[in-house]
Formats: sequence, C-alpha cells, structure tokens
Amino acid sequence: MPIEILMPALSPTMEKGNLAKWLKKEGDKVKSGDILAEIETDKATMEVEAIDEGVLAKIIVPAGTQDVAVNQVIALIASDGEDVSAIAAGGAGASKPVAPQAAAPAAVASPVAAPVGATVSQAMTPQASKLFASPLAKRIAKEAGLDLASIVGSGPHGRIVERDVKAALTGGTAKRATPPASPAIAAPVMATGMADETVKKLFEAGSYEEIPHDSMRKTIARRLLEAKQTIPHFYVSADCELDALLAAREQINTSAPKGADGKPAYKLSVNDFVIKALAIALMRVPDANVTWTEGAMLKHKHADVGVAVTIPGGLITPIVRKAELKSLSAISNEMKDLAARARNRKLKPEEYQGGSTAVSNLGMFGVKNFQAIVNPPHATILAVGAGEQRAVVKNGQLAVATVMTVTFSTDHRAVDGALGAELIAAFKALIENPVGMLV
Repeated sequence: MPIEILMPALSPTMEKGNLAKWLKKEGDKVKSGDILAEIETDKATMEVEAIDEGVLAKIIVPAGTQDVAVNQVIALIASDGEDVSAIAAGGAGASKPVAPQAAAPAAVASPVAAPVGATVSQAMTPQASKLFASPLAKRIAKEAGLDLASIVGSGPHGRIVERDVKAALTGGTAKRATPPASPAIAAPVMATGMADETVKKLFEAGSYEEIPHDSMRKTIARRLLEAKQTIPHFYVSADCELDALLAAREQINTSAPKGADGKPAYKLSVNDFVIKALAIALMRVPDANVTWTEGAMLKHKHADVGVAVTIPGGLITPIVRKAELKSLSAISNEMKDLAARARNRKLKPEEYQGGSTAVSNLGMFGVKNFQAIVNPPHATILAVGAGEQRAVVKNGQLAVATVMTVTFSTDHRAVDGALGAELIAAFKALIENPVGMLV
C-alpha cells in the first residue's frame, strides 16, 4: 500500500490551507526529514516534512491549490518494492478525508505536529459514522442549524462539501437539526448579514472592484465575530503621563553600547515599556492574569504578552513569553525579530498561539483612544493611544504634560470591573514611574 501524505493541521483551529508549492517532484526519492512542500495558513507559511522513505509516486493536489481541507490526501509515496508507475496511474485516495487515528501519518508539519482530532469530527454512533462531510460543511451546517443527514453530497464517494450545504440553504431542501435535550450552554447564533448579491445590488455596476477574501481575512472575521458574540466585554480607561518614561528612554538609548558594526545594541520604544509594564502589572494583580474556560479559571504563572503586528492582509499577534522576567532591551530586540518574521509569514505556531494578554498600539497612527476586541484565549487586551501634550493640573496649577490614554478591554466573566480597575492602576503606576520596571 502506498503511504498517504495528508494535509496537516498546523494549529488547533485550522480547517484548511493553501498548498503553496512542492519542493519535490514526482519520481524523486524521499527520505525521512526531507521537506516535501510548503503550506500557507492564514498566519504563516510552514513546511511539510517527510517521516517515511520511498519515492514520491503521485502528487494529487497540485501547487497553488487553495483551501485544501485538513487530512485530505495530497500525495502518495511508494515504499520499497512497490510499483511507482502503477501508483502514479491509479492515484488511490485522491480526495478521501482520513481521520488522524485511521492511518499512520506520512508527513508532519515542521516544527509542530498536527494535534490529534483538532479538525476532524469524531462520530460516536454507527449511523453518524457513515456520514462523510468536510469540516467546513459541518461548521456551516451547524451554524445554520441544518441536519447533515438530509443533505445529499456531491463530493468524492458522496462526501458532503461546502457547495452542498449552501445549495440546501438556498433551496430550503435540508431539514433542521433536532436540538439536543437540555443543553448546558446554547451555541451562539452566528450572524451572516445580507447576502452577497443583495449587497452588490445596492451599488452601481462597475463602481467597485471585487477583491476575494483570503484565508487570513476570513479567519480574522470569524474569530472576532465569535469574540463579540460570546465574550461579555467590559472597558476601563486611564490617562498616563509619559514625561518620566520618555526621559528614561532617551537616557537608556543614548548610553546603549555599540556593536562591532557601530550600531547600538538596542533602541527602546515606548511600546517596549508598555509590554514590560503590562507584564509586571499582571504579576502584581495575579487574579487578572487568567483565561476563562467553562469548567475552571486558568491562572497563569507568567505573563505571556501578545503584541498586535500589522501584516499585508490583516494582523498577527506574536507573543513575548515570560515578559515579566525579561529586560527592556531583551523585549525590544525580541519584538523587532518577531515583527520582521511576522511580516514575512515565517513565525512558528508556538510564537503566535496562546498567551495570557495582548497589546494593540495605534499611537503611531495618531489615534488618541480606542477599544480593542478581546481575542481568546486572552481575558484582557490593552489598547494604547498616542502620547500627546495636554494641559493638566498639578498642585492646583495648570501645566503641560505628555499624556497617553490606554483602555483595557476585559472578559467580564474572568476580570470584572473592580479587578480591571486594579490592573489598570498598577499599569499606570509603572508607566508614570518607569524606574519600577528596572528593579
């Protein structure tokens, strides 16, 4: 039997990806550790590494193919003694979705293996086990409340695919799913808005350019919609004076040692101070350094701070791990490296997944104040505005100070109003007295 290479799941939420290019061609010998292909997800470009030896007999999914479902067979490897030409001619298993436990994996995504069961629904009853549907079709049917058993599949071997569910929705041929008896928590109803054609009719033909959504934009839209629908947001704001911080920053940067190339070893930004201050504030208010789950509160031992970075087509949030333990110069250099690799889509999944909080800074665009959306699994996110000179009252006298407005968005299930106020007070104290970050 030829060894099947499956489309890997590069993250727990991945349902499909783009096969960017093959680095091996049909007929090439393959050994364990060889890089076979590059896969594009919504956040990064990853490599598929072979763990079996043989000959790449058949490429089933060509380079450049978009939206390849997780666990779909993308290629076949002929083992020693197998007829390569017969496998190439047959192309068995071309579109068959395979559950992770059904066969030994032929390839893994480097550097992180696909989590078992992350994207393939596991049926528990004999009747359900005969129902084949793509992950995307299952999700659309679930959100629409449709019974998949009433939909006829047009995919390979009768598999139900996205177009079948959409056709059933349009034609009204599918039955509504029977709701489970006494559910503990009702699933959120996903708003779909107006249909595409309805929206287009509101504008004159030829007056707009239609740009299809890429996988990143689709993922951002889905996750933020879910966040606003399922997370009870609460907001607390504060004005922080920056003059002491700016003076300390200038002094630190001026005294930075020079390397062999004559460049300073580091150059701190205000955002580096923000990351450090947020991390220490979470250590001082540990009840706010949490993640909500339905069964328990996860109280984190370290502050892993995600930082929103704009990249073409969207944004990504690389994470500074254990930021409370790192120096300002280490945070600064790490963020420069993470941001550069993020823009080139070269981050590893563990570098942007997880974290206990996040920072979204729009100050460089002149934005004074805004409210960010909490991004699960985080329970908090800090929105940072621009530092600007404002009139303030000090000791009963009018004065001028550089002031920055920040707003904490919190998941009120995990961080309520009083706790959010305590957290922002701890952050404000560190920003206005930055020496506290250096000891």
